[in-house]
Parts: sequence; C-alpha cells; structure tokens
Amino acid sequence: MTQPTLVFLHALGASGREWDLVRRHLPGLPSLALDLPGFGERAGAGHAGVAAMADDLADTIRAHGLTACVLVGHSMGGKISTLVAARAQAGEAGLAGVIGVVLVTASPPAPEPMDEDRRAQMLDWLSGGRIDRADAEAFVDANTAERLPTPLREQAIADVQRSAPEAWQAWLERGSLEDWRAAAGTIGIPALIVAGAEDGDLGEDAQRRWNLPHYPRAKVRVVENTAHLIPYEQPEALAALIVEHVAAVAPSILPGDFARVLGSERVSRRTRAAMLARTRPVMDAESGWTEAETATVAALIAQVLPDQGTDQALARRIGAALEGPGDGWRFADLPPDREAWRRGLATLDALTGGFAALDPAAQTNWLERIDAGDIRIDGDFHFSPEQMTLWFQDVRAEIVRQWMATPVAMAAVGYDGFAVGGDGPRKQGYVRTAADRIEDWQHAPETTA
Repeated sequence: MTQPTLVFLHALGASGREWDLVRRHLPGLPSLALDLPGFGERAGAGHAGVAAMADDLADTIRAHGLTACVLVGHSMGGKISTLVAARAQAGEAGLAGVIGVVLVTASPPAPEPMDEDRRAQMLDWLSGGRIDRADAEAFVDANTAERLPTPLREQAIADVQRSAPEAWQAWLERGSLEDWRAAAGTIGIPALIVAGAEDGDLGEDAQRRWNLPHYPRAKVRVVENTAHLIPYEQPEALAALIVEHVAAVAPSILPGDFARVLGSERVSRRTRAAMLARTRPVMDAESGWTEAETATVAALIAQVLPDQGTDQALARRIGAALEGPGDGWRFADLPPDREAWRRGLATLDALTGGFAALDPAAQTNWLERIDAGDIRIDGDFHFSPEQMTLWFQDVRAEIVRQWMATPVAMAAVGYDGFAVGGDGPRKQGYVRTAADRIEDWQHAPETTA
C-alpha cells in the first residue's frame, strides 16, 4: 500500500532536528522535517509571520509534488499545519494530497493561551540582542517533565540559541496572538491531537478547548510523563500514535496520477473541495443508521458491488446522503428516501430473519426473489412485495451512484471529466454557454387569455 509522506513542523525555538528520534521509530514512512523561516538552518531568513509560514508550508507541499501527506505540527508548527489543512479542505490547488493532521501540544488558531509574565520574560531574553545560554537552558528545562538526557538537551538548547531574534520576537508579540479561527473554520480532515500530561498552557484541557472544535473527526491522546517537548521526551510513544493515525487515514490515499490531476489548475476549487470531502470517512453519527442498519446496508453493498465486500464506510456514506434533501426522484408507491430505506431494511430483516447474518448464497437468493416479486409477506410487514421490488431497484441505483461519486471509484475506472477548466480563463461550468443565467422572459408575469 502507498504510504503518505509525513511533513513535520517544529515548535518555537526548535528546528527540524527535534523530530530525529521520532522519525527513527517510523520505518517505511517517508518524511520531511522542515525548518520554518527564522529557525534552524533557516535562521538567516529572519522574521516570517503566520501567513508567510503557512504559504511556505503550502509551497513546500507543491514543490515536492506530494500527492498524499500528513501534516505533523508541534506547538507553533501546529497553528501553521491547521491553517494549511483548512486551505487544503477549501480546494486550494496543489494541496489535494493533505489527508491527515497530527497536532502535538499545538498552538491553536485562536490566540495562544500563555501566562503573560512568562511571555514578558521570554521577550526580555532578547535584551542583549540574542538569547544567551542560561535563558535557553531555562526555556528547555521549563518545557520538559524531567531533565532531558545531555545530548538531547544540548541539541534543544543550541536550537533555541540559533533562532533569529526577530523570528522569536515576532511569534511572541504577534503570531501567537493572532486570531485565525474564522480562517480555520471546521476541518473535516481526520486529525490526531496529542497533549503532554504535564504540559501547562497547552495541555489536554487547552487542546480540547481550542483545537478540538476545529476538527470534528479528531481523536485526543495524552502522553504520560511529558510536558511540552514530547518529540524529545517520548519519541517512541509519539511515533506509535502517528503510525496509528497514518493507518486510519491511509484508505483515503488516491493513486498518484489521479491526485495530481485533482490537484491541478484544471480543476476548480469548488469541485476539488467537494471531491476531497468524499475521500474522508463518514462518522456513525452522520450516517443516521443504527448499528444493525449499517450491517444490513453493508451486506447489500457486497451483493451489488461484490468487489467492495461488506463496506461499512460506503454504507455510512449512503446514510449521510439520505439525510440530505435528495434529488426529488422516487417511485410514487414509496415514501421519501430516508423513510423508504428504513422501512425496506426493516422488511428485509424481518423476511430473512436478519439479512446480514445469512451466508452470501442465501442473501443472493432472497434478493433475486425480491427483484422478481416472488416473495410472500404475511403479518404486519413494512412493505408489500411490490414495494420491496421497487425499493430494491432504488437500493441498487443508490449504492452504485454513491460509489461512483467517490474519487477512489473515479480513479478505478479512469474518469477525469471533472478536470475541465478550473478557475482560470477557461472557467469550469456554464460560463461560455450562459446556461446558468435566467433569461428575461422567465421573470415575465403570467398572463391569462
């Protein structure tokens, strides 16, 4: 299976080196550990604001042609990761490959909660022009639950000292205080939010209050015996959590060639955003199905699309689609879609004694009989034989329709009809034909003879 590239962003006063130990525990996973402007090997770049750092990350993703990646942001890097994830969700070109996010004791889109005395102290460290050794030691030791082993501690201290003073000051005075909540919005990309059990300002409570609301598909995990510098304190435990998250998001990876087309300028932002939304898992609560209904729909999928197997993810997607307004088309002898599915599923289970529990051959036999109207219904069942025949026609059509609407299915059949113009001069849609305009005559008042 194709593995996503992990793109690591460091904390204030750190560099890409802070991820060295974590990366050693991620065998087989490609990764990039970036230095943000003003830090690490890019200290000479000086100050870069939040917007510029987000642009820098987005440009890096495009420059590397990443068609599947997970953003891993620590502290300051977490705020930048969230903003780029929001841009990816909105359909920005070249970011279609962002399939997951990991936030490690992350600064939120909101102004970062920080003790103001500590902020003033950290700014005062620049009074001599640069951060001296004693202040760098104080910073590292204050952000760990226990004193780091000497080699790691020395590396962390060295990174603090080589940070560009203007970058350090800009983050504390401006970047950490900027409010990007509106720009971040609600992000459907699956996320893992990691907190240190002994972190102060950005511990579990802060993560749940400030970062979790932006990620409805997020899981929150707490790492024991750590404070703020988890990549140094518990790299193996953090790596294990990242591996778990990668496994969860890997099914949404699209073939590279297809992802490149989807991310190209030939696709409009609106189309790209809609298609990417279909790559993300639908939660149980969004589907509207009970556990038993999900199992029955998944069993029906296995009969209609044998190559898919008992696909509960697609079953939940169908349920979520039925929660919407629908397209207005249905058989006159059936109730509205959601009600029809519920009653049809109930009838199917009552007829068969539990459809999902039957072996595939028995399931096929029952469906063939339903399709032919060759069933007898005694007692108080939800649908008549004639209604069940119509319902099963709808079931087949909806299963195939929802499957074909997914980018995975489009890639499987080689469909690229969505890449027909983008947002440039050859704008996608009906602009050239004016088919999206209402003519004057359509506003004319009705007349009577």
